[in-house]
Amino acid sequence: MNSVYDKKWSIFQTTMVLVCIAAIALTLFPVFNIIALSLSGKNAIAKGLVGIWPVDFTLEAYERVFGNKELVYSMFYSLAITIAVGVGSAFMTILAAYPLSKPELKGGRFCMTLITITMYIGAGTVPSYLLVKNLGMMNTVWALIIPSLISPFNLIILRTFFMGINKSLFEAAWMDGCGEWGCMFKIAVPLSRPSIATITLFYAVSRWNGMTDVLYYIDDKKLQTLQYQLKLLIDSFTIVYQPGEIAEEMSISAENVKSATILFSMVPILIVYPFVQKYFTKGVNIGGVKE
Repeated sequence: MNSVYDKKWSIFQTTMVLVCIAAIALTLFPVFNIIALSLSGKNAIAKGLVGIWPVDFTLEAYERVFGNKELVYSMFYSLAITIAVGVGSAFMTILAAYPLSKPELKGGRFCMTLITITMYIGAGTVPSYLLVKNLGMMNTVWALIIPSLISPFNLIILRTFFMGINKSLFEAAWMDGCGEWGCMFKIAVPLSRPSIATITLFYAVSRWNGMTDVLYYIDDKKLQTLQYQLKLLIDSFTIVYQPGEIAEEMSISAENVKSATILFSMVPILIVYPFVQKYFTKGVNIGGVKE
């Protein structure tokens, strides 16, 4: 039987390569455009001359961003919270997903039904606010960590992964005198590293991009995350310009600052992602036995 891959460069392969190149170009164009906008002068931006290459090159937008001490502090503060939420949420999700993956757990199905319902019916902003307030977490870092520790969606993903692990591994561990804690941390967790790494990244990205909880629960500037500080910077950035003036106050526009802040907030996640990406394609049950 002839295959489209028999010839080195068949029509099918050529078409697919062209489609992939077009898809890559469409994906990368917005990124290069943002980089170009952050490095271009405001007159070129106003005239729509900026594409994927900077026009009237300037670094003033980055000087504004990196020169803001509160912004730099909020970046390290947000990194610390993101790490805490990523690790803490993954740990709590493991503790919840492992017992719920056991079919012999009494009331397990009922608990999963309640957890699934929360994905479709949320408590709402006002009840969540009152809960955080009554627990005494207002204007504290705990208001940004505890309410987002477990996501029902990520819990279901990890539970499904645990349920797919070969039962023979747990039976062998029980015969060797290993308890449930040992089975969880010595068998289930090591075999589920791809899934755990994935949900950890989900938690971390969600926390890194989160801003609404800061708006609701936080007043102290020292506890405000990077995303919220960037919002304040963009909102407060105004340029006083009167037509006819020979010398303008600034050589940058709000578009410069927006683009620079977008890149500023993207870099930490872009640095971490390649180290986690390898787990996305790993197989399940590495080193497992077959029945």
